[in-house]
Amino acid sequence: MSPSGAELLRQVKSQIEEVDPAVVAEHLGNGMVLVDVRETDEFGVAHIPGAKHVPKSYLETRIEAAAPDKDAWVVLYCASGNRSAWAARTLTEDLDYKRVASMTGGIALWKDRGYEVATPKALTAEQRDRYSRHLLMDEVGVEGQIKLLESRVLLLGAGGLGAPTALYLAAAGVGTLGIVDNDVVDLSNLQRQVIHTQDRVGVPKVDSAEQTIANLNSDVKVVKYPVRIDASNIMEIIEGYDVIVDGLDNFPTRYLLNDASVRLRIPVVSASILGFDGQLSVFAPYEGPCYRCLYPTPPPAELAPSCGANGVLGVLPGTMGLLQATEVVKLILGEGEPLIGRLLLYEALGATFTELKVRRDPDCPICSREPESISDDEMGVFPDYEAFCAAAG
Repeated sequence: MSPSGAELLRQVKSQIEEVDPAVVAEHLGNGMVLVDVRETDEFGVAHIPGAKHVPKSYLETRIEAAAPDKDAWVVLYCASGNRSAWAARTLTEDLDYKRVASMTGGIALWKDRGYEVATPKALTAEQRDRYSRHLLMDEVGVEGQIKLLESRVLLLGAGGLGAPTALYLAAAGVGTLGIVDNDVVDLSNLQRQVIHTQDRVGVPKVDSAEQTIANLNSDVKVVKYPVRIDASNIMEIIEGYDVIVDGLDNFPTRYLLNDASVRLRIPVVSASILGFDGQLSVFAPYEGPCYRCLYPTPPPAELAPSCGANGVLGVLPGTMGLLQATEVVKLILGEGEPLIGRLLLYEALGATFTELKVRRDPDCPICSREPESISDDEMGVFPDYEAFCAAAG
């Protein structure tokens, strides 16, 4: 006669180590790797703070990302201690982990003992479906998706770079997108500014972008700024955003943005394009160099022509804009290695990427100072960068 399920479970538990929730509480955060093996919806309702999430059905393919050291102490838990027992045996017998235990009683007993439980904001059924591919990723999951939904990203420009960046950030579920642009849609924009359509020629770009985003993802709130950004309004506009996407096309405003973003300690994902060439970097105040470290003075006008003067390959803004969107998502999630202190150069004709290291300038007139001293007062009084750039030219 084959053993019953209960008998099999007893056999499994006799072959593994079980630990009491009190032991887990004592060692949590002190070298122990705690792994929740329940399903995504269970984890999203409540979980133990600091636990990594690896559903039991994905254990073999994802556990190494959560617990790369097979000699580390790994404790698994589920709802009641049964699924985690089976998972513990799998780690020990099949995946060669050396010290694995299952927490007795699961999260139910943990709660009964009065230990802390994290209850993150829940996703709706529609959101779970929409973002299901994110939820499958260890680096995103429910917590990461909620971070995206609660984040605020400001795009400076709804043009070539801002268009693809906005589309993919909206699709990813970035909850608030601010868009600054005082221009209207022109027929010549449609070669590369994919957020606009030809029936919207003459419509303000912020309105056109809002319409496209609304049709793509109703989770996203669009805040429109149909103005030209300058020293009189920049502090008011950028304050409160988590990340700024720089799609600007002129040096004076980029220098102004640098001063204000360093002043408020807001990271900027900056890209530029011309012809077949693009470049990208992340300027995170006081973590790496700022824009002024990279460009102490603007180049002469003949070395920095505009796309309007020299042209740009229509698909190039898409390439660079999607790289910008990727860096934004990494910053929000706190995952990976953003391009801080690195300048990425892309040459489309040769399909080559080149990476250059960029260091903070200890004598930088901006980021070598304390942020409070960058502008003359709390409202932000900045240098006249129009005159500064004109003098350099």
